[in-house]
Amino acid sequence: MSHRILSTSAGTNREAFTSLDWVMFSAISLIWGSSFLLMDIGLDALQPGLITWMRVGLGAGVLLLFPGARKPIDPADRPRVLVLSVLWVGLPFTLFPVAQQYVDSAVAGMLNGAMPIFAAIFASAMLRRLPRGAQLIGLVIGFGGVILMSVSSGAEGSTEALGVGLILLATVCYGLSVNITTPLTQRYGSLPVMARMLALAAVWTAPLGFVDLLDSSFAWDSVLAVAAAGAIGTGLAFFIMGALVGRVGSTRGSFITYLIPVVALGLGVAFRGDSVSVWAVAGVGLAIVGALLASRRERTPSPSR
Repeated sequence: MSHRILSTSAGTNREAFTSLDWVMFSAISLIWGSSFLLMDIGLDALQPGLITWMRVGLGAGVLLLFPGARKPIDPADRPRVLVLSVLWVGLPFTLFPVAQQYVDSAVAGMLNGAMPIFAAIFASAMLRRLPRGAQLIGLVIGFGGVILMSVSSGAEGSTEALGVGLILLATVCYGLSVNITTPLTQRYGSLPVMARMLALAAVWTAPLGFVDLLDSSFAWDSVLAVAAAGAIGTGLAFFIMGALVGRVGSTRGSFITYLIPVVALGLGVAFRGDSVSVWAVAGVGLAIVGALLASRRERTPSPSR
């Protein structure tokens, strides 16, 4: 059983990104990039644990409305969905709010940008081959862009080892999760896998949600912001992400992490009047270059020995 859980597969499309791949890639970047703004609004009245539970529960509810979500999954693959509900949602969604009490958002963004690197490490171990060529260069350049954007947004923030460790743990969970997801969505489609994953995660996050409900107040703008983050930023986004990694593979699909801070930065300027440094602009450029390199045809390396 452990072998089935900790395994992955290559994407069905190893050529350059198609128009559909780019549409999905861009949609996820826009949706998850805007989640930071929605979370800021939500936190004006609601506690982090309640926000997490609402996001996950609403995301699951939206996906379960579609008949395709009830497509059966082989009993042998159900433990993988259970593991995903913990590794991709339950654990990291809980770790990030705790971690950001010890590190500033700039450091959190920089560390979260390591997700494609962890995804590539797990993919290399499971498939026994290393990323090469443009994909490897894109990994390095894109991560450099995330670092520039993050450092320029808050160079003097606080950093504590506990917070760094929690975010790195969450990022490792993300990197492993996209690899476990790839063969599942290829086999069953994204909708039944993501709907079950989010439904199970809603169970894991419910206790913290109930606790934080007692300390939250009510405000329509906060509730509506979290509702949007749940229905679109969780339900729809995870559905698209599952389909994307099934098509292009876990490593190339995880490059969306490089464009999420680009969107968040742009929305911060447009709606909150945030200032942008030259270094942040340079980071945006590097992140885009990294994503473009990842979209190129994936070379087929010889199996490593």
